[in-house]
Amino acid sequence: MNFANNFIIYLLRFIPKWAVKIIANRYIAGTSINHAIKAIKKINSKNQSATLDILGEHTKDIQSSSQITNEYIEILRQIQINKLDCNVSIKPTHIGSDINENTVMNNFKKIQSYAIKTNNFVRLDMESSKITDLTLNIYKELMKINGNSGIVVQAYLYRSENDIESLPNNINIRLCKGIYNEDESIAIKDPDEINKNYIKLLSMIFKKNIYVGIATHDKKLIKNCMELIKNKKISTNKFEFQYLYGVPMNDMIKLFHKNNFKIRVYVPFGLNWYNYSIRRIKENPKIATYIIKNLFK
Repeated sequence: MNFANNFIIYLLRFIPKWAVKIIANRYIAGTSINHAIKAIKKINSKNQSATLDILGEHTKDIQSSSQITNEYIEILRQIQINKLDCNVSIKPTHIGSDINENTVMNNFKKIQSYAIKTNNFVRLDMESSKITDLTLNIYKELMKINGNSGIVVQAYLYRSENDIESLPNNINIRLCKGIYNEDESIAIKDPDEINKNYIKLLSMIFKKNIYVGIATHDKKLIKNCMELIKNKKISTNKFEFQYLYGVPMNDMIKLFHKNNFKIRVYVPFGLNWYNYSIRRIKENPKIATYIIKNLFK
């Protein structure tokens, strides 16, 4: 990251919260379930699927983790009522992994049980490497109950190749690069090497007949993925392309539709919009530049 970007990120601490909220309105689907459902209806009308995620992580008490668990159950209920093409994605730390393993396991099982009743799907989101093993263990337990859940694999972790090998065939993986600041002893740091590993892992996933959500905004990497799909003659019912709500992807979306590829939008919403928005701005400092310029108009 160059000096200009570092300086812009430094200036973030001085940007008022109301200004960040303007950007948040682009990257999150509001603060309530009703806001989120409205956004999903619009996404579905564009022939795109969706995944809903309640913003937040590292819940510290059982009452809060139960409340968030019930909110996910209500989301699944609303998805069924409104007949939406949408599932849910859940961070283990949001529903109790920081409390203890029994709490997070029971909460996932409650959500999974309701997802089974409503014929829906639950994705276990992947967080920092500190809980990768725990997340995989929870996933394997849920798979014993029903196949209506999926996991995330991060391409920048050296361990991901072994993790894929350890997972059964015919499951569902979301493959992303990874966003957490991990130590170089366990994570690839060079962007080009991460991309190479991404393609390697994707090839492994296809070989194991695993359904995969190809989750990246890197246009060069997307085209490499499409080339792999073409060369291996992968059926379009074995994968989908995924992108984050608010990220401009119009040219890629047109390309996906042209090739009859399934598209899914990862849609965050909720009251914890500020930290999420700051993370989005740090990933793309041009957004911060836009805010700062407009503050002085």
